[in-house]
This record gives sequence, structure tokens and C-alpha cells, in this order.
Amino acid sequence: MANNPLILLCAGGTGGHLFPAQAAAVALKKRGARIALATDERVERYSGDFPAESTHVIPSATLRGRSPLAYARTATMLGLGLAKSWSLLGKLKPAAVVGFGGYPTVPPLKAAMLRGIPTLLHEQNSVMGRANRMLAPRVTAIGSSFSEIALLDPALKSKVTLVGTPVRPTVIAAAAAPYEPPRANDTLRLIVFGGSQGAKVFADVMPDAIALLDPALRNRLSIVQQVRGEDRGRVRTTYEKSSIDAEVADFFTDLPDRIAQSHLVVSRSGASTVAEVTAIGRPAIFVPLPNALDQDQLNNARMLERVGGAVIIEQPNFTPQRLAAELKGLLTDSVRLGRMAAGARSVGVLDGSERLAELVLKVAGI
Repeated sequence: MANNPLILLCAGGTGGHLFPAQAAAVALKKRGARIALATDERVERYSGDFPAESTHVIPSATLRGRSPLAYARTATMLGLGLAKSWSLLGKLKPAAVVGFGGYPTVPPLKAAMLRGIPTLLHEQNSVMGRANRMLAPRVTAIGSSFSEIALLDPALKSKVTLVGTPVRPTVIAAAAAPYEPPRANDTLRLIVFGGSQGAKVFADVMPDAIALLDPALRNRLSIVQQVRGEDRGRVRTTYEKSSIDAEVADFFTDLPDRIAQSHLVVSRSGASTVAEVTAIGRPAIFVPLPNALDQDQLNNARMLERVGGAVIIEQPNFTPQRLAAELKGLLTDSVRLGRMAAGARSVGVLDGSERLAELVLKVAGI
């Protein structure tokens, strides 16, 4: 095994970047590759079962603000990351370096380019992120989740191979469960989550929206909600006062199973979330992250809206009244929920990790 080729995977330390990297790692290991991971200090929360023989924290920084000080700080951190990455690659001697987005991918891929090591980017969003746009002109190849990538230089399209988004084995297992629309008087199972870091807006809006529902509908609800740690107590208390069956926590390790058990998802629309919701095939209300420079989450959500799999509520319109109206309309219409689940599943990709693994090995010359 020690003589097998090593692939260095690079990803920002949030679930949105690490989960696709984890799925690709599993597929690469099945093909005999060894895996190392380069990421940032947030990795501990999401990488407990990441199949890497070594994990390396690389200094990096996201550009925050336009001041000379902000530029200087970012440049300094990326410079330190480049120096550490250069040394790391000399020790690991990977056959290829693969980036999954986020600024922690920049130093290792830059170092790989300088050393002449084959490089590949995976773009999960329908809009190419800033870090990936910075790297795209010089990488060997690009794997994409969408047939069209906004903000990608048209001159680089020849580098792109459509592979889909890699999804974890737990997602593939969860996708085996068929969607069963609720029948009259059935418990109505909702799952609410806001990405890797949670989302305060769901803690603010969801309990008040539930309180606006008719008692007969409200009493049928069973809610699983991810919240930030600082919001956990107040959200739990609000549901308890309304006698709502709710499980509230700041992180769920078995999120794919919980998505599969739900009748309706309420969430952000990051690339990994959309990939998992479509792979499992569940109807969704998406609230895209607002004020994003590239509006990537809005574009991701629109892809699912076009096939009838999701309702989009942009955050300025995400009020208790609007959410309550959408919940009432959906949860009392099993036929519509069934159609939405079918629409979501119609664009789901289950073999993205396998397709990406083949592309990585091709780029590596293996």
C-alpha cells in the first residue's frame, strides 16, 4: 500500500467543502489510491471519518474588506500557506493535488503548480467561487457539478468535465429510501438546517412561523432543527411552550438519514446541500444565503426550482407569515409534495464521486 499513488485533497474546513472531498476520497481509496488532506483549523468538526492517512492544516485567509490592512493580512497568510505547502508537497510527493474550494485550497494548489504536479479543481456551485476563479487558468483540469458554470472564463471551458457533485456513502444509502408523501393525520416531519455554521434566521423565523399554523396542523408536526449554540436554548424553549415535538441541536452527524426521513426540508442552498437533497429526492424550501457576491446559492436553488423540486424564499421575504403560508400550502398537499420529491430526484447524481475519482486518476496519469 505504501507504494500506491498518493492524492492530496484540499478543501476549506466546512461541511460544504469537506463532504464532497470525503466522498471523492472514498472512491479514490477503492481504486487503490492513498489520501492526504490539506485544510484549515475548522477541520475537527467535520473530518472525524475522513479516510485520510494524514491531515495537514494550512495557513490561509479569506479576503475580508478592501482596506490595505485587509489585503496585507490575506497576502501574508497565503504566503505562509504557500511556504508550508511547498515543504509539504516535497515530503508527500503526491501524484495529483485536488481542490474543492475555499481559500485553504489556494496555497497547496499554487505550490503544486510551481512543482509541476498535476492539479484539478472541483467546482460544486453553478457559479465559480473566487478561490477557484483565481486558480482555474493554471490548473490541469476542472470537474464541475453543473453543465454550465457562471463566471468561468469561456477560454477555459475545454478544461471542464461534467462529473456532478460527489456525495458521501451515507447519502447514497439514504437515497435508497423512497419518498412517501404524508397521508391524512400522519405525523409531518420537517428538517431545518442552515449549512455548516447554522443560520440565525431559521432560529428567528421558524418557531414564530410554526406558531401561526392552525392547531390541527401544528399538532401533527415533528421538527428536527439545526441551530447555532447560542440559539439552542431559546428555540427549544419556544417549541416546548407550544408543545411542538422538536429535536434541536447545533450539529447532526446523521443528517442524510434525517433528510431521508423528512417530508419537507427547509434550508440554505449551498452546493453540498442541494446535491444531497436531490440525491435523496426530498422537496425543499430554500432560503439562499443573502448578499453573496456571486449569488451562488440563489443560482443553485433556481436549478431545483426549475424542475419543480423546491420553493425559493429569498431572505428579505423570509418572514414568519410567508413561511407559515408556504408550510400550510405544502404540508396539506401530498400530491404536490410527491411531485416535488420526484422533481428533486430527477436531477440528483449518485455517482459523482466515482466520476470525479476517474477524472483525478486520469489527470494524475494513473
